[in-house]
Amino acid sequence: MKGTSLGATVHYFTTRLLNGIQKQEKIKPYKVSSIQSVPSHIIRPSYVGSISNPAIVKDPEVHDDTGIHHMRNAGRLAASALEYARSLVKPGITTDEIDKAVHKMIIGAGAYPSPLGYKGFPKSICTSVNEVAFHGIPDLRPLEDGDIINIDVTIYLNGYHADTSKTFLCGNVNNNAMQLVEVTEDCLEKAISVCGPGVEFKELGKIFIDIAGKYGYSVDTSYAGHGIGKHFHSAPCINFCEDQAGCMMAGQTFALEPLLSLGSIEYELWDDNYTFVTADGSLSAQFEHTLLITKTGVEILTKLS
Repeated sequence: MKGTSLGATVHYFTTRLLNGIQKQEKIKPYKVSSIQSVPSHIIRPSYVGSISNPAIVKDPEVHDDTGIHHMRNAGRLAASALEYARSLVKPGITTDEIDKAVHKMIIGAGAYPSPLGYKGFPKSICTSVNEVAFHGIPDLRPLEDGDIINIDVTIYLNGYHADTSKTFLCGNVNNNAMQLVEVTEDCLEKAISVCGPGVEFKELGKIFIDIAGKYGYSVDTSYAGHGIGKHFHSAPCINFCEDQAGCMMAGQTFALEPLLSLGSIEYELWDDNYTFVTADGSLSAQFEHTLLITKTGVEILTKLS
């Protein structure tokens, strides 16, 4: 995430053709409501209120039994919060309303919404609609029939973060958008299936690029995952490219988050200094799970049983 500069912005509608297919109205910046409060008794990550940006920790997150226990609890809560967010997605609701509802759920469980205050981010979840690739700020724009929306939830519970996201369909979504979402989720599932101790991270990129390439989708090889646990972001910085260095270790936790686009993976950054949109306005989709490498394979910490 980047630093922020908030203010009232103007939203306008345009209808355009993309790759010969009529697309939803173009997403533009919209008004953002005030920052929500968190009760004082809830433990905050160290970066909250800091004037300096948190650095990515250079060491991977490898946990003992106590750490794994806390990671499982954080993962379950993050998964429940994302499922709750999913239940709210419908035409007419604003991403601001979804953010407020999920915020209330998270703090009600005694956890802190990790994005809130991370490098000044003003909301508790990220909501990326249509061509917004990532770090979309929840705002007062109502979701429309045919939108796709990625909701990214990270929670901080008992000193540990867990991170998860999915791209959801809002109302009647066209076949091209639906296929993009399905293929992106399939990429994540196939990549997870090969995870285990000793597996090289570059194997994930081979799978991901192969699946996406069959559909002609663009692959973001620079933004695909990170270590997570006591720290929001730590090593390894996982890129879906064939020369990714490093191997997985038992006890290690990391978030895996592939991102696909129907068109370009060149991005433009809005004036809010957080929201990245595809430069050509093409739809993008993303899915994410926090994973634990076990002695025999992998455990998805952010998957509801």
